[in-house]
Amino acid sequence: MQVSYQPAIHLVLTKARNNGSTALPWFAGVLALSLALNEAIGCGMAERGNSYRNPALIIVDMQNDFVRLDGPLRVPDALGTVPEHLDLISAFRAAGCPVIYTKFLSHQVANLGWTWSPECEPATKCCWKGHSRYYPDVGQSLECTDIIEELYPDTDDLIIEKYGYGAFHDTELNDDLARMGVGSLVITGTVTQICVEETGREAFHRGYPTTLVSDAVSSFDTELHRATLRNFAMKFGWVQTVAEVNAAIQNL
Repeated sequence: MQVSYQPAIHLVLTKARNNGSTALPWFAGVLALSLALNEAIGCGMAERGNSYRNPALIIVDMQNDFVRLDGPLRVPDALGTVPEHLDLISAFRAAGCPVIYTKFLSHQVANLGWTWSPECEPATKCCWKGHSRYYPDVGQSLECTDIIEELYPDTDDLIIEKYGYGAFHDTELNDDLARMGVGSLVITGTVTQICVEETGREAFHRGYPTTLVSDAVSSFDTELHRATLRNFAMKFGWVQTVAEVNAAIQNL
């Protein structure tokens, strides 16, 4: 909501003038500047210039069990983000910037994760490394944790296997980024409010300027998807479109 502070400033000036204040110009200037800054900041939501310093692209969990038809944790909108992913991958590779993939792996013994994702239990074996599953949209059985064929990594791409939601938790990702000289991150993939968000927050806490790509992340819940992007943009990093990110990468 846009709020005008002109009436308040006018009232202060009028009272100060009536009282014969000699500090009127100085006070009015400070008040106007303070109110203008407060309006611009808007509780922490001011525009902040993004930083694409030695960026890397992290593609989160675009795996068969999350994307393919009949995957136990399939995100219906995930496959629709493939064209956006291909655009980003092309831009990053053309600029010589790293492309990194993450793969979520389920523990194969009882653990807390099974409580919240019972699909990972032995009856279904969602995201069990080494387990194959038949996916009717491609008409064949595939290793369930593998990256989907449409976005399959090149031999030079880094693949991070993780047993938690975030790509930094109990992995070598931070060391890998330091080795590659990465200074900022662009994150895509699925699920927006789970592994994508967790990875973005972990990146923030490790000092990486981080961007979530709004049209290259996906969720099974539209409301949570939108809320996550709004919250991330308020306190953790940037939310931009593929077109905006590509334009920045091409201008590096």
